[in-house]
This record gives sequence, C-alpha cells and structure tokens, in this order.
Amino acid sequence: MWRTLFHTNDHVAPALARLALGLVILPHGAQHVLGWFGGYGFAGTYAWMTGTLGFSPPLAVLALVTEIAAPVALVVGLGARVAALGIVGLMLGALSTHAANGFFMNWFGALPAGQEGFEYHLLVIALAGVVVLQGSGACSLDRVLGRQQALLRHTTPRAVAA
Repeated sequence: MWRTLFHTNDHVAPALARLALGLVILPHGAQHVLGWFGGYGFAGTYAWMTGTLGFSPPLAVLALVTEIAAPVALVVGLGARVAALGIVGLMLGALSTHAANGFFMNWFGALPAGQEGFEYHLLVIALAGVVVLQGSGACSLDRVLGRQQALLRHTTPRAVAA
C-alpha cells in the first residue's frame, strides 16, 4: 500500500497539476487558518464552519487542517495523492454550499460575497483527480521516496532456505 501512495512517474503534467493545485489552495488555507490575506484565522473560520455552516467540531478541525497541510504537501510533492484526495473532499463540501448559486462564478462582482457558483470547485476537483490518479510527477519528494523504496527492494538480501 505504501508503494502505491508514493509511486509516481517523472512526467511533467501531474507535477504541473500538483503545483497549480497547491499554490492556488495554499493562500485560501492561509486565510482560513492563519488569518492572512484578510482571512478570519482558525478561530473565526472554525466558528463560521460550526455555527453558520453547521459542521460538527471534529469535521471543522479536519477541514481546517486539510486546508493548510494539503497544499504544503502538494507543493513539495509528499503524499500528494492523499493531499489531493483531501482537497477533493473540501471541494465537494464547498460545492454543496455553492450549488444553489448556479454554475458561474461572480466574475464581475455583481453578486454579494459568497454567492459564487461552483465552476471553480469543479476545476479544483479535476486538478486534484489528476494527482490522485497519476501521483506527484516530476520534481517531488514522492518520486525520491519511490526511487529509494525501489532500490531497497532490489538490494535487500533475501533469506536463504536451509
């Protein structure tokens, strides 16, 4: 199982999907967890998730940890399949709150904040799907760890039957 989690190829396409996903989600997570870029920080976002959205406290904490840890894991390419799957979970939850607003985002600012549609969420899910299916790709810690595991499998002495 561990081999499957870290196994990846040296292709550029999954690396591009991984980096784009991580670099787009990281500032969003920093808003929610750290209060950067005008965000409410952990306490404010937690209160919004549990109060306004009705998340259970453990689910709200899991979402917040995922929002900050998964993008970092994606950028460095460590456990990227699991990180991308976490992002899929976040986006499915976000999509469910935006579905009533229709498909399109609020491109021209004509709608009140929070009234955007779900097209962005579908794009993020698609990018994450590439990483879940293909792994981290080139220039990733998963690739380095995968190579080390392969070397260990081929150089570890096997017990000789008596």
